[in-house]
Amino acid sequence: MAPDFSVVAAAVALPFLAALTAPLLYRALGDRTGYVGALVAATSFALVSTQLGSTGTVAVPWIPSLGVAVRFTVDGWALLFALLASGVGVAVFAYSATYMHDGENLGRYYGVLLAFMGSILGVAFAADMVVLFLCWELTSVCSFLLIGHETTADDSRYAARMAMVVTVGSGLCLLVGLLLLAVVAGGPLGGTTFDLAAIFENGEAVRAALRESGLFLPVLGLLAIAAGAKSAQVPLHFWLPNAMVAPTPVSAFLHSATMVKVGVYFVGRVRPLFLGAEWTALFATLGLATMLVGATLAVVASDSKELLAYSTASHLGLLVAAFGFGSYYGPQAGSFHLLNHGLFKAALFLVAGIVVHEAGTRDLNRLGGLWRELPVTAAITVVGTLSMAGLPPFNGFYSKELLFKAAYETAVDGGGLAWVYPAVAVLASALTVVYSLRFLWIFVGDRPSELEVAGRPSLGLLAPAGALALVAAAIGLVPQAAIDVAVQAAADATATEVHEVHVAIPTHLSGPAAMSLTTFALGFAAFPVRDRLQTVVDRVISSGTPLWPNRWYDRLVDGATTTSIRLDAVVHGGALRTYVLWALGSASTLSLVGFVAADVAVRPTLGLGVPLAVALVLAVALVAAGAILTAPSHVAGVLTLSILGFMIAIFYVLASAPDLALTQLIVETLVLLIFLLVLDRIPAFYSDLDARVAVTDAAISLAVGAAAFVSVLVAGRGANEAPTATAEYYVSQAVPQAGGTNVVNVILVDYRGFDTLGESFVIAIAAIAVMVLLTMRNRGETE
Repeated sequence: MAPDFSVVAAAVALPFLAALTAPLLYRALGDRTGYVGALVAATSFALVSTQLGSTGTVAVPWIPSLGVAVRFTVDGWALLFALLASGVGVAVFAYSATYMHDGENLGRYYGVLLAFMGSILGVAFAADMVVLFLCWELTSVCSFLLIGHETTADDSRYAARMAMVVTVGSGLCLLVGLLLLAVVAGGPLGGTTFDLAAIFENGEAVRAALRESGLFLPVLGLLAIAAGAKSAQVPLHFWLPNAMVAPTPVSAFLHSATMVKVGVYFVGRVRPLFLGAEWTALFATLGLATMLVGATLAVVASDSKELLAYSTASHLGLLVAAFGFGSYYGPQAGSFHLLNHGLFKAALFLVAGIVVHEAGTRDLNRLGGLWRELPVTAAITVVGTLSMAGLPPFNGFYSKELLFKAAYETAVDGGGLAWVYPAVAVLASALTVVYSLRFLWIFVGDRPSELEVAGRPSLGLLAPAGALALVAAAIGLVPQAAIDVAVQAAADATATEVHEVHVAIPTHLSGPAAMSLTTFALGFAAFPVRDRLQTVVDRVISSGTPLWPNRWYDRLVDGATTTSIRLDAVVHGGALRTYVLWALGSASTLSLVGFVAADVAVRPTLGLGVPLAVALVLAVALVAAGAILTAPSHVAGVLTLSILGFMIAIFYVLASAPDLALTQLIVETLVLLIFLLVLDRIPAFYSDLDARVAVTDAAISLAVGAAAFVSVLVAGRGANEAPTATAEYYVSQAVPQAGGTNVVNVILVDYRGFDTLGESFVIAIAAIAVMVLLTMRNRGETE
């Protein structure tokens, strides 16, 4: 069945439209705006659900001249991710209506959260590089605003900046990687293309072109950095725990179910294009390393949300490793665990919010025995933690078992060092059991004597978390139903060969089954001695080891801050001469270097066929330019400079451009008057000229002149050359479309009317600012 563009576009656009009205809705509805958000998410979920079983690409042209379109690909992988995002969104918005009660800036909060959901849906369906990149970056911008929701808190601002630096910085790697892919794919596809769907359809030819061009590994590396940073892979995992200062609903939505899975989603999307030995070595190793590091840090965490954050990083590592394996079990494990993890982890984050709401603390050492006061919350936690631990018959067990099969099969086929994969997977999974039990201990452990519980949580908090836990529990009981509805199609879309997904509790001993038994044995044995493990890890962290990435980030930021302060003192010294030097010098240098780097041909347009009148005018202009350098006073220099300006106006007259000549005369006259007025207020003589200043000024002047001269030669066209297609269009359409014979005026007023209007606004704003400064100069204001 072919997808319906209008339905997919509506599902993506609806959250953005709702985001625009969120501040007004909050003024009218207050906390009930959360339920409106839940309704929007449910509507998007319903629209996406109508496309189940659809496969194909639909598009509407956006920038036809560049081949850019609003292009959506609908397949099992896109549908699974979109359904997860919108489905969890329903629970998060409903939860926010109660949890964020009487909070600050909630109109902005709901607007940004809705825009975030729309951008996630855009990433899920995007099949155009431009659309994908825009939605990708929108997720980072929205995440920045949501993490920094508490704008007055230092830790909130710090975490928001950190998330922005890591995710947006890595987004530049995505941009470069996509552009290189577009250029290389132009060979087999007949020209540079931004159409990802076409690239994936011609995967073999594009892969061969990448290898022939020597760009296979660079493109793979750039895309891996972008995906790894977005999905908190080592060593860029450190931003995720810091982001837990965000409100709990934000953590549940962005940092467990959706945003952090954008990188995983992209890895699954490009897997068929890059799958090979390099792919497995990179992503399987990266994923399992993250899985182990995240699990270790989760075991020693003392804060409930911090534990869940490191747990999320660990499970993201599991997902990346699954898609890294070449075995067909890999995409099956990745697709199934994407769904399972989103459900149980979002539920656990909501549980963490309930605990904070009722017990007033996130400190795990001060929590325990809460099942008596919070029995329903405890039941939700049992489902979530045992699913997270991968114990049968909960849903996390089945997807983890598929990962074990992929790792075991890779080790059997590769031998040697490949056996490290299943070993690390078992060790990380055993630690997962430990920290899962540690979170469960909040409810079943010993109750601290000082712990007080405010009361029972409201239905508004329990229902969203309970709904997610019920779905997770249902999948654990009938996993094949979830596979048949969504997971099988998702695995097929990310695999190079199609195999049916079947999961069940093992009934006989096999390699993967032995891995599971070993995991449970190690996990339950290590749980009683977790305090010793925490002591060892704490010593490593406190030793200041250079392997601790959070410290490297702080050092880089501090270094950048120090460097910028020193550079600011040099560049912004308060002297107009300094500003001109840096601005003109940088622009000229960049222009000349750009011409050399691009190997631009300079057109030899100079010749002797210049009319006598034009030659005389230019000769006078050159004499005036030389006279400026030897002018005996400021006034004489300004008057001589005006001669040069008037000669340019006469040149425009001779070149049949009276409008430009009139503009030049007006501007020249006004500038002359302004200069004379200014000179009347400054000393006639400053000091002797410094030789270094003179040399610097001469160098800048030569650089500016060279840049302008070369730019004119590059941009100019020879007398015998045909005009460009754009020039021909303007000339031919100026009269019939705009009713004007002066092509330049038609371009400024009609074809580029909005640009001209904007420039006029800028001039008006600058004039108002100058007037304000002049008016305030005698009032004594210092700021």
